[in-house]
Amino acid sequence: MDIQVLSERFRIFAERECRDSSLLYEHLAANIANDLDLLTLAAHSKSGQPVPNLLLGAVHYLLLSGVEHELGAYYATIADQPKEASGAIFYFKDFCIQNENKIIQLLESKRVQTNEVRRCTYLYPSFCHIYRISKKPLTLIELGTSAGLQLLWDQYTYSYNSSQKYGSEHSTLEISAEIKGDKFPFLFEHSPPVTRRIGLDLHVNNLNNPEDYLWLKALIWPEHKERNTYFEKAADYLKSQPIELIEGDGISILPEIIPTISQDSSICIFHTHVANQIPADSKNKLSAQIQSLGNEREVFHLYNNMWDPDLHLDYYINGNEHRETLAETDGHGRWFKWKL
Repeated sequence: MDIQVLSERFRIFAERECRDSSLLYEHLAANIANDLDLLTLAAHSKSGQPVPNLLLGAVHYLLLSGVEHELGAYYATIADQPKEASGAIFYFKDFCIQNENKIIQLLESKRVQTNEVRRCTYLYPSFCHIYRISKKPLTLIELGTSAGLQLLWDQYTYSYNSSQKYGSEHSTLEISAEIKGDKFPFLFEHSPPVTRRIGLDLHVNNLNNPEDYLWLKALIWPEHKERNTYFEKAADYLKSQPIELIEGDGISILPEIIPTISQDSSICIFHTHVANQIPADSKNKLSAQIQSLGNEREVFHLYNNMWDPDLHLDYYINGNEHRETLAETDGHGRWFKWKL
């Protein structure tokens, strides 16, 4: 992996993703961008992965698993009163030197996978929009599902810019987000009906497995306590919900699944942010598959990060194609700007 390219990735990660969100990761990523030793370590990352997230996640995972080091004093998940981020890079590098082999093993074996439950705040209005069009119960197929937390979007409660609640009225997890701009999406007060939930991933995370559970927690940035709480509460729902999680290449598996889906439901294929790890030829293959399926039956494709960051909906009814740009979204789901 080219060191100069890696350096630029860390610099962009610090400036565009971490600024105003994580002082610690902004500080670390900006300094890693100028450190040849740390960039050489990061180059062990599995191909196609977002390297800054993977390296920072690997270090966080080891700290959470009990590896003791002065670096832990800078992490809000380790220390009750974490130190200011300035100066953390020196301890970070020392930690990486001491634990180099463990970090390389994680970089070569782990993936950056969905753990961001708050993205469901923009999935909810999107599926309300889909149900309003289809008027049929929804069959959900999520590509890059990780552990399946977003497949349960209808089980959570939502609030937007007010005290009004939407979604599941009995949920123990309430998620809030800001809706920016002058357009407000149509929202059903109660969640649209879901008849089946199918999650596809190259590696399915089993949250009953302590290693998988800890890895997904490690991918949450240390200062983001609310994200961590959302994750823990959503994980509890998986224990009682019927979800089909299938391991393998989702795009290749999709044609095998479609014939098993009832004609009385609308097929909703969706994914959030995973497309930045999908090669261009596979993206084109997926689009062609959905277009072909649209000639046979009603299908909806909800996604972002395929061709641009916005949230898009492509759907086919009676063989007719429709394309809509639904929203501009924050990567962590803290806000979105509805465009319809």
